[in-house]
Amino acid sequence: QVQLVESGGGLMQAGGSLRLSCAASGRSFSNRAMGWFRQAPGKEREFVATISGSGGSTTYATFVKGRFTISRDNAKNTVALQMNSLKPEDTAVYYCAARSVSSTVVSSSVNDYAYWGQGIQVTVSS
Repeated sequence: QVQLVESGGGLMQAGGSLRLSCAASGRSFSNRAMGWFRQAPGKEREFVATISGSGGSTTYATFVKGRFTISRDNAKNTVALQMNSLKPEDTAVYYCAARSVSSTVVSSSVNDYAYWGQGIQVTVSS
């Protein structure tokens, strides 16, 4: 069983930066790919970024490329999302997600993630 707790969200002006962090409990953190997703009001949950178990491979949604960076620290069981050049359309609840153990490769599919955090609000004002 894996528990995920997000932190670092809040209110930011357009053009600013925020750093989200996700702390994971449980074993085999480095044997799981991790991901960040987001959900805006009235919209479906969408993929933002993913990182492989080793941290050597990352994939990003087109709309965040060049602005967001995903990283992980396997010694501390944490994954982070550095968000720069924020836009009002980045406003959403952001979720940290973990794949099942031994699923180390990246994935952009919601259905490939077995564990989810409660989510954290990010609001970007214009």
